[in-house]
Amino acid sequence: MADVQPLRGLRFVPEIIGNQADTITPPFDVISPEAQNSYYERNPYNIIRLELGKTYPTDNGLNNAYSRAATTLAEWRLEGVLHQETDPCYYLYQQRFTYEGKPYTRTSLLARIRLEPWSARVVLPHEHTRNKDKEDRLQLLRASATNFSPIMCMYDDPQGRIRRLLATYASEPEVQLVDENGEEHILQPITNQEHVALMKDFFAQRQLYIADGHHRYTTALAYRDEIAEQRRGLHPQDGANFMFMALIDMDDPGMLVLPTHRLLFDLTSEQLQKLSGEQLSAYFSVQALEATSDEALLERLAQASGAQPALVVKTAEQTLLLTINEQGQQLMKESGHSEAWNALDVAMVQRLIFESVLQITAEDVAAGKHVRYMHDTRQVLQALHTQEAQALILLNGIPFHQVRDVALADDRMPQKSTYLYPKLITGLVINPLW
Repeated sequence: MADVQPLRGLRFVPEIIGNQADTITPPFDVISPEAQNSYYERNPYNIIRLELGKTYPTDNGLNNAYSRAATTLAEWRLEGVLHQETDPCYYLYQQRFTYEGKPYTRTSLLARIRLEPWSARVVLPHEHTRNKDKEDRLQLLRASATNFSPIMCMYDDPQGRIRRLLATYASEPEVQLVDENGEEHILQPITNQEHVALMKDFFAQRQLYIADGHHRYTTALAYRDEIAEQRRGLHPQDGANFMFMALIDMDDPGMLVLPTHRLLFDLTSEQLQKLSGEQLSAYFSVQALEATSDEALLERLAQASGAQPALVVKTAEQTLLLTINEQGQQLMKESGHSEAWNALDVAMVQRLIFESVLQITAEDVAAGKHVRYMHDTRQVLQALHTQEAQALILLNGIPFHQVRDVALADDRMPQKSTYLYPKLITGLVINPLW
């Protein structure tokens, strides 16, 4: 199964860079132009210069964000800003954070994982990828031959053996810092050969499930194939055969999957009328909820999901709690998807509410018509009050076990199904592909 290997990572040298908290960033795909400027100004060695460099009107094929990243990487190595580990190692990486007043600790193993085609069923996806999202990362890989940030993958370990082993390395980490959001990050290399061998053997019997980073994995496959063609073959241990990953136990208590709520807009009056209890009762058991606080509404939604998926449809006039009925279940069975897909609340929203009740097609949704997505429940509810949305569909977070089941069924989740919080940080360890 998965070939999970230690790596000779590149890491910033604290004596040169100063405060390491000033050199890290979130992943490239959540950085706004304003944040990009802020990271540039924060520290001359901020990883933003490698991961998401600025573009300029004068850029051309020889001088652009990707070539500048490669040049900067080479300069930082020559100047001793980045130091490469003498021996290959795994890394413990923990994120300690608070969400809605509750503390969490999420434990990861940083490693390099041998790339396998999707068809090999070693690394399993749960969503589709789009070509336009891959081209940027492919150009950066071509220029730098480096993974600047890990992708997030999950694994099954019901007994929690690897998580407990990793936790033993957390007491005196080499790196311990707090980021701009108040979240703590700790990093500790793992060089104990007995532990390294144990973890390598453990993962050799496991499949991995991509939680976040499908596009980068697909890009890495394309890059590997390009290099193999250019060189007329690759040595099995060539760095291009591997991808940098953070591996997380699916049952890790710090694994937080937030809901992605649906906001509906530009609905016709006829469509809006169809969101009535009478119309929705064709596929759902409907319970009208009295006006209540936001906290009580969310608690009621969470409680209702105990036996089966539940969701709330809310307009300015009504709040309806929905659970699927027999007719809805029958229509889900005719979806052409797997049983795992049919059991998802987000799939029920897509098939039963969007397509069957409102006549909003999957193409409409993909094109950005009628549906927006938001994670912060209070902002979602506020959007209804300010009339930025005509209706809301509130959801619970999807347990990652359901995501795994969809992946095992070789199916794909509906658009915007999961949001894993927090994101992995970029800049603690860099994986060179040479």
